[in-house]
Parts: sequence; C-alpha cells; structure tokens
Amino acid sequence: MREDFLHYLWKYKKFDFTNAKTTQGEKLLLIDSGIHNFNSGPDFFNARLKIGNQIWAGNVELHTKASDWYFHQHEKDRNYDNVILHVVWEDDVEVKRQNKSSIPALSLKSLVDSSLINDYQKLFASSQNWINCEKSFQSITNFTLRHWQERLYIERLEEKSELIQDLLKKSGNNWELVLFQMLAKNFGLNLNGDAFLSMAQSLEFPIIQKASQDNLQMEALLFGQCGLLERPLNIPYYLELKKEYAYLSYKYKLSNAGVIRPKYFRLRPDNFPNIRLSQLASLYTRHRKLFSELIVSKSLEAVYSILSVETSLFWKTHFTFQKKHKKREKALSIAYKDLLLINTIIPLRFCYSQAMGNDEVEELLSLMQQLSPENNKIIQNFKKLKKNCVENSMHSQAMVQLKKNYCEANKCLDCAIGVKLLHGKA
Repeated sequence: MREDFLHYLWKYKKFDFTNAKTTQGEKLLLIDSGIHNFNSGPDFFNARLKIGNQIWAGNVELHTKASDWYFHQHEKDRNYDNVILHVVWEDDVEVKRQNKSSIPALSLKSLVDSSLINDYQKLFASSQNWINCEKSFQSITNFTLRHWQERLYIERLEEKSELIQDLLKKSGNNWELVLFQMLAKNFGLNLNGDAFLSMAQSLEFPIIQKASQDNLQMEALLFGQCGLLERPLNIPYYLELKKEYAYLSYKYKLSNAGVIRPKYFRLRPDNFPNIRLSQLASLYTRHRKLFSELIVSKSLEAVYSILSVETSLFWKTHFTFQKKHKKREKALSIAYKDLLLINTIIPLRFCYSQAMGNDEVEELLSLMQQLSPENNKIIQNFKKLKKNCVENSMHSQAMVQLKKNYCEANKCLDCAIGVKLLHGKA
C-alpha cells in the first residue's frame, strides 16, 4: 500500500465514509476533506469533520501505518499540532501531539472496495511497461486528454520560467539582457547551451548594444568571449575578428576566464558553434530593439520574419575557419525557429505578461498550437499507444512533461489520466 493511494482515497472520498468511525469507536462525519498540500507540513489543510458530537476544523495527516508519525518525527514538529485526524491504512500505535494529547485516527483498511484496490494494484503491477497505464491509455477520451495536456503545458511553462526568473533577479530585471542570455543558451542547443549561456552572462547589455551596430564587431564579441579566437591562424577573416575582439576586450575590460568553451563533438556541421554564433550576431545586428519586437508580435508569421536571419558571408562557404566548401545559405530553419519559440520566446513572454499583470496565456497557447509537434522518442512512444494524442507543439511539450514528471515518478494519482482510469471513467 502506497501513501499516495491514501491521499487519493481521502481527497476523492473513495471509501465508505457513511460508516466511518475513529479507531476509538466514535462516529466520523466528513464535511470537507480539505486542501491537498504538496509542500511540507500536514497532507490536507483546513479540513472540516464531525467526531461524535463535536465539529472540528484543522489539518489531516495520512500515513500507511500510524507508527510512521513517529518515524517522521511529527511529534516534535509544531506544524502538526493542528492535526485533527490521523488517516491510516493500519492503526498500529496510538499517536499523540507535542502536548501529549491523543489524535483521533481513522483506518481505511475496512472501508475501501476491494475492486478499487485491485484496479490500483494493476496500475502498478508491471515494471516492464513503458508507462503504468499503457494498456489503458488508448481508452482515454480526447476531452480528458486535451484538458490535461493544456494544464501540463502550463506546468512546463512555469518550470521553464524558473531559469528566467533567476536570470532576471541576477540582472536587476533587465528583460533585454535576459532575452539575449536565453537566446544564446538555446542557440547552443543541448550540447553547447550552458557554454553559450556562460558567454552571455559574461557580458553587460550596453556592450552588446554597441557591438551590434556592426556585424563584424558583434561576431568578434561572441566568438572572442567563447574562446574561439585563441589559435594562431593566418586567415584574413579570423585575424579581423581577433583584432576587433582585442579592441573590445581592452575598451570594456572583458574577461572570458569563467566562460565554458563550446564543443563540436558529434554535432552536425549546421549546429557548429561558429555557425550558430554568427546567426545570433546577425539577429542582433538586424534588430536593434529585438525584445520590443518579439513582445508585441501577435502572429507566428511576424515572429518567423524577425527570426529570418543567416550567417555572415564567410560562413556561407565555411563550417570551420580552415575548411572551405561550396557556397550555400545558412539561415535559421523553420524547425530551429520553432525551438527558439518553444524554449525562449514563449516562456519569456509568459513571464513578462505575468510581471506586467496581463493575461496572455490564451495567446501563447494559440501560438504553440500553430507549431508542428516535436518528434522525439517520448512522442513516438505515446503515438504508438494513442495515434492522435499529439497534433501540435503544445501537445508534444505536454507529453514530455507527463512522461518525465508523472509517469517516471509513478505519480499516477496526481495525473488526470490515472485518476480517470481509477474512477472507471476514462
């Protein structure tokens, strides 16, 4: 028996509460199960119930065994002094507060229908399944799934907001600088995201603004801070960058000592640091008020237009400083623009709208629903279970959130799908 199942039973009143009595034999009437607490402290706040002839208002704590109260040392914690009922599966010991007064206990073991217990056990029966409910996932209605996906995506947005809020705090709420830092991180993708972010954090925004007046100077700033101009190469373009960076370094007293050096290993040439940094430099050279433009853009087409940048001339014939190839354009692809929207622009707009006291959630959801879904292993596996479960990027982001934060953590009873399946109303 798992404690989260007890939470489910109490929260949704999935036990025979009409015949509920405390283990001391007093009649118990459940008026309000309270507010589920997911942080430290008692499991449910502000419950209301009647024990015998007395109405009580306070907190409820749940454990598999009553003795877990002492195992978790709640008797020493004042946060548990307002517990009015101890809900357990097995009442193996009397529990008391700090002041030695006894806490009434309710044992659910004899009050739960055996079929519900069997359904719960089946859900966790196989450790071989990709997700616990994979045999029943197909039965989930689109109505249930779509509503849950929207909530999951908002959760994911809030998680992505944590880094943004941290960067805002460190920058003194400089939104333009945080946009640059987030764009840099996501231009670096998974392999070089941390490296590019460390580069962006080593610069003050006025320096970026001044350098962005000239594309060569902007490239020199980014390449130099990333440590990509430290080799003895006799290549005219490389020497120009090196000269510009030396000037900028002297003028602004720059240091790249703490910047993580970018990697090339196992990267496709189009994702080499040189190419992505050149594209990032071009974006800031072409758009002097990038933050304002992105914040006010209402349509997907407008955002795509802003992000329609390519490398400088040298990189149209090179992937590295030394190897030349036939000339070709290296612009941001639609798929890459979508990644920037998903991981930078939409999360930043979400945070900005909250800070300004505006409600832009519906507009951001609409943008996400216009983007093509991602195609990774998680999405592929969910599609095998239910063909049309992912139709756009909001859905794919939601399913990644579902797999990582619920399925892998066995939090089926905090999941709308798991709850529906146990209710028998998928």
